[in-house]
Amino acid sequence: MMKLYYTPGACSLSPHIALHEAGLHFEIEKVNLGTKKTDAGVDYNTINSKGYVPALEINNGQLLTEGTSIVQYIADLAPEKKLAPLAGTLERYRLQEWLNYIATEIHKGFSPLFNPKMPEDSKISAKKRLAKRIDFVAENLVGKDYLLGENFTVADAYLFTVLGWSGSLHFDLSPWPILKTYLERVAARPAVKAAMKAEGLTGD
Repeated sequence: MMKLYYTPGACSLSPHIALHEAGLHFEIEKVNLGTKKTDAGVDYNTINSKGYVPALEINNGQLLTEGTSIVQYIADLAPEKKLAPLAGTLERYRLQEWLNYIATEIHKGFSPLFNPKMPEDSKISAKKRLAKRIDFVAENLVGKDYLLGENFTVADAYLFTVLGWSGSLHFDLSPWPILKTYLERVAARPAVKAAMKAEGLTGD
């Protein structure tokens, strides 16, 4: 059985959502990124030498890391769920385009805001840069339910995850009302609710 190593609310929530959406059998194990220990007391560095989450232990005993790769692997295990367009199609490259944009422009855009030692003026500059990246997302959601159109994909799981950090990092999403609607739509999905409940991110 597959095992996902995760930290509650971190970017590992994205593959956690994907696993539920795909309807696959899997286990989860929490990782404390401060101590680098898993809930079982194992040194996480001996599992994933990169030292961060997510990591997915797959059925043949291999370990797959990097969220954008993991979610595509999961999607391809359940093609009938349409969590990713078929490999080799232009639509699949559009998915990868979004995954890369979210990873390099939005996920990394939030990264400086996690640093409590960052000067306030630097945080303001980081927020301005991030706002421009989010403008692009909002513009591309006009007339769509999800990033690629009518179908929820693993790119939506990733975007939902990183935008979910906005509250705790004091990044105001109110200038983009379309994102509020979008996030509510994603949050209402049963698989998203299940993943968040499993990570202790809801009051349930």
